Amino acid sequence: MVEEALTLVTTYSVDEARALHGQPGVQFVDIRDPRELEREGAIPGAFHAPRGMLEFWIDPESPYYKPILNQKDTRYVLFCAGGWRSALAARVMQEMGVQGVAHMHGGFGAWKAAGAPMVEPKPRAP
Repeated sequence: MVEEALTLVTTYSVDEARALHGQPGVQFVDIRDPRELEREGAIPGAFHAPRGMLEFWIDPESPYYKPILNQKDTRYVLFCAGGWRSALAARVMQEMGVQGVAHMHGGFGAWKAAGAPMVEPKPRAP
């Protein structure tokens, strides 16, 4: 499934994604689990949409609909920890009619390893 998604979805390298980061009309979407954000940190300005909620948040008929995930003039750059989940999620967004969807190769791990801007982790208080 991942290989098929990779043939159908635009894939950005970390360098390409960094060049887009913070640009008008570009929205980074972090599909990692909340525990991953707490443990690893985040990309500044990324919208957190846990993978398990993505379809509900995209569907305008859903009570959980989030308009930020279905804007006509927005380019979406999805990422997860390593790139596999985001490839599948980007394909799902395309299938649901969202335009301008891509994912970042290597995910947050590659972003962090490249020294790209990040928000440091904020673990929950015990």
